[in-house]
Amino acid sequence: MMQSPAEFPFAAVVGQDALKTALLLNVINPRVGGVLISGPRGSAKSTLARALAAILPDDAEGGRPPFVTLPLGASEDRLTGSLDLQRVLSEREATFHEGLLAKADRGVLYVDEVNLLPDTLVDLLLDVAASGINIIERDGISHTHPARFSLIGTMNPDEGELRPQLLDRFGLCLEQEAVVSVRERIAIVRERETFDRDPESYVARHEATQASLTQRIRRAQQALAEIATEPWIYEHIAVRCEAAGVEGLRADVTWHRAAQAHAAWRGSHTVSQEDLDTVEPWVLAHRRTTQHTTPPTPPGTPRPPPGKGDSGVDREAPSASGDHAGASQAQGQWGAMPPVAQKSVSVQEADLPEFSARTRAKHPASAPSSRMRRGHQPGQRRAHAEADRPDWFGTLIANRGHWPWQQLRYRKARTGQPVLHFILLDTSASTLGQRLLGRAKGLVDHLARQAYAAREQIVVLGFGNDGITSILPRRRAPKDMLSRLDAADGGGGTPIREAVLRAARLIRQWRRREAGLHVRTYLITDGRTRQSMAGLPSLGDCVVVDTEQSAVKLGRGALIAEQLGALYRPLPSLECSLEAT
Repeated sequence: MMQSPAEFPFAAVVGQDALKTALLLNVINPRVGGVLISGPRGSAKSTLARALAAILPDDAEGGRPPFVTLPLGASEDRLTGSLDLQRVLSEREATFHEGLLAKADRGVLYVDEVNLLPDTLVDLLLDVAASGINIIERDGISHTHPARFSLIGTMNPDEGELRPQLLDRFGLCLEQEAVVSVRERIAIVRERETFDRDPESYVARHEATQASLTQRIRRAQQALAEIATEPWIYEHIAVRCEAAGVEGLRADVTWHRAAQAHAAWRGSHTVSQEDLDTVEPWVLAHRRTTQHTTPPTPPGTPRPPPGKGDSGVDREAPSASGDHAGASQAQGQWGAMPPVAQKSVSVQEADLPEFSARTRAKHPASAPSSRMRRGHQPGQRRAHAEADRPDWFGTLIANRGHWPWQQLRYRKARTGQPVLHFILLDTSASTLGQRLLGRAKGLVDHLARQAYAAREQIVVLGFGNDGITSILPRRRAPKDMLSRLDAADGGGGTPIREAVLRAARLIRQWRRREAGLHVRTYLITDGRTRQSMAGLPSLGDCVVVDTEQSAVKLGRGALIAEQLGALYRPLPSLECSLEAT
């Protein structure tokens, strides 16, 4: 049997102290809920996650907890379990064959590039992560088994967003910085070269340090139940979570558990301000909905005991500055302006008119694709058959192991095709005139309400200030779209080329994950940019909505539509069509 290659030791990884601590806290108390590691390529995300397996202490039964890797290409049966085909054929007995969820019970389930995991597997993970039990009801089999595991995932945010439902299931989230000091770069390369020359000897040299980590984890696990929590801790967590605008109470519970684990890791018998401050950014990073923050108390500062009228919780006024406060505004092609907020202008509630041949650009290249022809209204899903895919396990059960088979079972055909609305919204300085940005936001809100009614997903990216910002990550269309749009400021240059390239890359990634996904793209812009549009990739099913309304028109909207092979619609005519319907 081939021996598994040696893994780089956990203790030998240079730097990454915050990530190491977060992973260790999750081992000390698995109820923290797992760790999501978000960072650029080559930042030791996968190395640290896999190295964790070697320092896991033995469980109560004397065995090491399992560390199971979930491949992106795994099938549903491989994840949840399936029939033991060999026993069906030899003994004519339907027997359950455990999947990765069963193997990961009381251990760690690791997913590299978790944001690229197919939605079918994500749905299964959500069900099991919530209950800790895997229930299988199909092909005449009813089977249940425990599946309590810590979920560790790594992802590169440039390769796509993670579904919000799965994102919230991670207890802690660490966002690694792309900047590494020269000294650390040198140290990392040297350590890696030494490991590659002789992995076994390198691992042996770190055995003592690794064993020390394991012993410390074990002591922290044993002390966890005795960690005391003073009353002011609960109020501190509640007030800070409320200030961060988190939804639900999962953040409060996770914060408390992580702080207790950190206190146990330090060898303390009570939770302190240091424990709260250390884990706060990891708990709130993926749950925060407001940028208002309160400066944390420096570690080691004693907390005043709560008294009458004093809960011991800092209640400073939230900072008025956002993420981009103090940042210099880049000069755009048409003159930079500081960010200016424009409220959305509502569009009359009506079905978005069909993008037919009458509304295309005059150029032949802007003809609509087959997906946008008459009869396929926005929001409509088309069925695609899967009747040519045999269901082998269902066939075996139906024939009760007899050969030759008397009947052949097929998988049930799906009833529809998932639709994703991808909106690229120009928020540059040139869109601020004549309330154009507000009118464009009204159109986006209308599209979002249509997608919400059809239970479809939506993504909104803004491009302005010479950069691209995520206004709404990929998710089911929300009801509160207007508030999100009004928070998007306008100003600066128009990086339309970068926006199109980003969109094309994301579309390719989504389609690799979901072969049947239909992406409908809306590019809403005035086209006022000096960037070259030559050589840009096609966005497929795409509509260019031209918002240009200046006295001297450049007319670049139609040209952009032609170069992208997209449909062309001026914003005023679109608004008139909406009012007329």
